[in-house]
Amino acid sequence: MENEIEVSWLDEPEEHDYPAAQSYLSLIYDPEKVGILIGELRRAPVSRFKAKDIFRASSLSLLGVSNSHVEKDRSKILGGKRLSPLLLVRGEGRVIIADGYHRLCSVYSFDEDASIPCKIV
Repeated sequence: MENEIEVSWLDEPEEHDYPAAQSYLSLIYDPEKVGILIGELRRAPVSRFKAKDIFRASSLSLLGVSNSHVEKDRSKILGGKRLSPLLLVRGEGRVIIADGYHRLCSVYSFDEDASIPCKIV
C-alpha cells in the first residue's frame, strides 16, 4: 500500500451525492423510506471510520484500480483534489454505501487504515 499519500476531504458531501444516494437506495427501499433516509443523511453529522472497517461492514468486494471510476478518483487524490464524504445507511446486518463506493475503493488502494469522513444513519 502507498500510505504516504494524503487524501483531502470536503467538509460536507457535494449536493449531487444525495440524488445519487437516492437512486441507489430506491433499489432497496420503498420511496417513502428513501425520502426519510435522504432527509436524515442531510441532517447527520460527519463522522469518521477506517476504510477497512467500512468494507467489512458493507460486505462488498474491493474494486481494483483498473475500474475507470476508481482510477478517476485515484487521479483526484494524486492531484490533491478534495473528495466528498461517503453516505452510509445502516441496513439489516450490514452497512449500505449509498454513495461513495468508488471513492472508498480509491482511498483503500492507498491506505486501508485511512480515516474516511462519512454521514451515517
